[in-house]
Amino acid sequence: MNDKQLHSSANLWIYLTVFITGASVMVIELLGTRMIAPFYGASLYVWSSLISVTMIALAIGYFTGGRWADRAQRTGLSLIIALAALFTLLIPWATRPVLLVTDSLGLRGGAFTSALVLFMPSLTLLSMVGPFAIKLATAKLEGVGASSGSIYAVSTLGSVIGTLLLGFFLFPWVGSRQILISTALVLFVLALLVAIIEQKRSALKITVLPCVALMITGLCLLPLCINAGQAPSDNRFQVLSERESLYGYVRVIDQESKNLRFLTSDASMIGAANITDGANRLTYQDIVALIPAIKPSIKKTLLIGQGAGHMAMALQQKYSIVVDTLEIDPAVAEAASTYFGFKPNGKAVIGDARYEIRHLTGPYDLIIHDCFTGGSEPSHLLTVETLQQLKGLLSPDGMLALNFVGFGEGEGQRGLASVSHTLKQVFAEQSLYISEPGEAFNDFIFLAGNQPLDFAVSTLSAEQTAWLNQRRYAINATDGLVLTDNLNPLEHLQIRKSERYREVLLSWFGGDLLIR
Repeated sequence: MNDKQLHSSANLWIYLTVFITGASVMVIELLGTRMIAPFYGASLYVWSSLISVTMIALAIGYFTGGRWADRAQRTGLSLIIALAALFTLLIPWATRPVLLVTDSLGLRGGAFTSALVLFMPSLTLLSMVGPFAIKLATAKLEGVGASSGSIYAVSTLGSVIGTLLLGFFLFPWVGSRQILISTALVLFVLALLVAIIEQKRSALKITVLPCVALMITGLCLLPLCINAGQAPSDNRFQVLSERESLYGYVRVIDQESKNLRFLTSDASMIGAANITDGANRLTYQDIVALIPAIKPSIKKTLLIGQGAGHMAMALQQKYSIVVDTLEIDPAVAEAASTYFGFKPNGKAVIGDARYEIRHLTGPYDLIIHDCFTGGSEPSHLLTVETLQQLKGLLSPDGMLALNFVGFGEGEGQRGLASVSHTLKQVFAEQSLYISEPGEAFNDFIFLAGNQPLDFAVSTLSAEQTAWLNQRRYAINATDGLVLTDNLNPLEHLQIRKSERYREVLLSWFGGDLLIR
């Protein structure tokens, strides 16, 4: 075995170290959204904040790690990893107080600041490992290129494996807090092993002691971190169910004093009903439930965004309509069945709408598009391309009902105007209704098709007709944009909506209940 092979074998521990720390970086970054999303929503702003903080941490870590490696005289890597483990372990404990403190900064400022405080320390320390490892792995100056290339290749491979392991296997079955704590424990063990190796290779004999001290500190804090996710008791609410899925943190919450049962996903309310009789409490769904009375020819419907299933149940029970449902989150579908009594009489499809609608055959007499979330818009489901796909699933005289939450006037109105303008590119006719007359911030229901609504054939009662006419809404869509897959600034246009929705949700539930 030549000197090069001996040197490579001796450095296997270094490659294992950068592999594990590379995987840890991606685990922390991806789980960051799951820690923040229940409070700030899974919006573009939350993702942008996490990515920006990660990039800042990498830049600082690379710079600092290189300086430290040059001055540490080939020791100190174990201390970096142990500190990263401790800060990672503290993330679950620190999440609640940090989110509550940053709430006053608003949606964008709060999301970025909370990401900075919670994840910057551990990500910075983990990114210091790379430059340090390059210094340790480089025996001669002429080998620095090969060493650095190998180190970053192995680190990147670790990131890939960590991402796939988290997304495909761990996350669907294990909670994000448990994964973070497990990651911290793995890093503690790694730090101890590296410290032992460093102590054997170095003249300094104190490398193990700091790691052991930090590990003991972490183990003492472990019970506090494990129990950190439990919200303070609030007698107003009772959490019946909570489940973390790939798409959100889904909960069923009762407020017995108001006879209300809620279905929430992250910072979005996607269903509300009476506890006593299960009756729907969301007005916009009552508007949609009148459509078969306006258009009695409806026999088959597709509901995109099942939620608690109230709209599907109304169509099934009142009009004997066959309803196919499409819901992205299996946790939502399970909660609707278990706690809201929803039983589909058509196909129940679980999957992303843009993918699944390409595989549906139709035709449908009515398609209900109800994919609202509080923190962000399903922008990819509100483009010309998506609407054209939905139009292709409709019968010749079929209709699309689309729910959109936003402002009907003033700042933020352009988002509503853009949806209206986009619908006009696909459908010849559209009508607009408002959930709560007199309020600028509202649920808006578009009814679009190739033919105008014909109330002459409706079976609406005089009372229902008057109630519906009170909710007719006129909008000037001239300043709206055509939303396409190529250009879709809807989430930016809906900033005011996202901030207002958080205010409403916080005023109802309070901050403690939203933080998991």
